[in-house]
Amino acid sequence: MTETVRTGGCQCGAVRFRIHGALGRPSICHCRMCQKQFGGFFSALVTAPKDGVEWTREEPSYFQSSVNIDRGFCRNCGTPMTYRHPGGLEIAIGTFDDRADLAPQIQVNYAARLPWVETIFDQPVHDDQDYYSRQEKIISFQHPDHETDHWPAHGLKI
Repeated sequence: MTETVRTGGCQCGAVRFRIHGALGRPSICHCRMCQKQFGGFFSALVTAPKDGVEWTREEPSYFQSSVNIDRGFCRNCGTPMTYRHPGGLEIAIGTFDDRADLAPQIQVNYAARLPWVETIFDQPVHDDQDYYSRQEKIISFQHPDHETDHWPAHGLKI
């Protein structure tokens, strides 16, 4: 039987991970600490298997946000990456190379959600194809969504 292995990392590529084993339940958290960590409306996290996370480059740096919680991030580019608590480790869904099957299955701290978060996708869609064509021509320093030993990230030494 083939072992399940997932990969991912931060925006600049300094922090990369490989996860061995099955992931837990993907979730959305609406708490204020997650809003601040992610700079967004909520966080989207999935539980990592116990002892299944291998950091293949640098490990994240951590900020202790409360008595039992550490929040991991890349010290080079600032990407929010983990939520570490006494029961285990959660990984930000957006940091996985392949995220297609990680749709959140539950929302937590729902009472703390922003009142308008349920209607954000009802807003008009900006569908200017010329705009998107121009954006595709921008030179990106973002790490690609796959493993590579030779990533020439701007200003990054790995």
